[in-house]
Amino acid sequence: QGQLVESGGGLVQAGDSLRLSCAASGGRGFSSYAMVWFRQAPGKEREFVAAISWNGVITLYADSVKGRFTVSRDNSRSTVYLQMNSLKPEDTAIYFCAAAPRWVSNWRPSDASLYWGQGTQVTVSS
Repeated sequence: QGQLVESGGGLVQAGDSLRLSCAASGGRGFSSYAMVWFRQAPGKEREFVAAISWNGVITLYADSVKGRFTVSRDNSRSTVYLQMNSLKPEDTAIYFCAAAPRWVSNWRPSDASLYWGQGTQVTVSS
């Protein structure tokens, strides 16, 4: 089975930008999966951030990040990206990517069909 590896996290100041990457390796069929970003802040439940369909045509965002974050993918590189602009302290969390075999309109971290990466820490200071 393949592996998802997130990268690009770090410590930034409010208003700064970061681009997260999630690279798939060791598996097959990346281009057939929808890809989803979730995040989990300290003491809080994991929450949906953004999703992109297998061909990049459909994207979906949580209201809290709409207009600031952009999800994209490069199937030739088996990689999905999350461009995060105008970061706020409340964006501080561990960010996880997940591969989904089918598109749904309501992404839940409890979905058993999701295949997860290990996460990358994003910390935004005020």
